[in-house]
Amino acid sequence: MLWLVLLPFRLLLAVVFGLLVLPLAVVLLPLALLLWVPFLLVKFTVRLALGLLLIPLMLVGGLLGVLLFGIAAVAALVPLLPLAFLAVLLWMVMRRPMVVSSL
Repeated sequence: MLWLVLLPFRLLLAVVFGLLVLPLAVVLLPLALLLWVPFLLVKFTVRLALGLLLIPLMLVGGLLGVLLFGIAAVAALVPLLPLAFLAVLLWMVMRRPMVVSSL
């Protein structure tokens, strides 16, 4: 419960310390950004290089996956061809003849 009693003092000290450190942070911010720029350039360069290397590999992998999926789908549907043939025959036998109207 003591922390609750001391909370206003901690908040006051935090605000005072923040106001005292604010000018220092404003002065040092450009220096920190200036030191950070080379790291950003290295990060961009590495991402670009890896992207240029990996995009063709991902395209080849995707095409290979699509090809294998197509082969697997055809292989899975081949046993259904006799049933499809019977369905087409049944449809041809059961369909209504076209009505030809004479004018």
